[in-house]
Amino acid sequence: MTLKPLQDRVVVKMVEAEETTKSGILLAASAKEKPQIAEVVAVGPGSRAEDGSLIPVDVTVGQKVITSKYSGTEIKLDGVEYTIVKCSDILAVVE
Repeated sequence: MTLKPLQDRVVVKMVEAEETTKSGILLAASAKEKPQIAEVVAVGPGSRAEDGSLIPVDVTVGQKVITSKYSGTEIKLDGVEYTIVKCSDILAVVE
């Protein structure tokens, strides 16, 4: 099964947070912050302007992005967790 987002929605897969600190201390699961860096899995066609023209989404599949901390809708498909976010909830592209 595949996901095809509509309008300006983007499907992302969160990148796992670090399990150890820089000094080597192992973090418990409850101490980890929710990850904000994600990989783009699928991109919708974009939104429509008032004149009907298509405004494309700024990201492409495979890019790593930073999302708003508590944005999107989390879903589980074939045992994999994804988040569907609006393009406006993507704050930056990680290069």
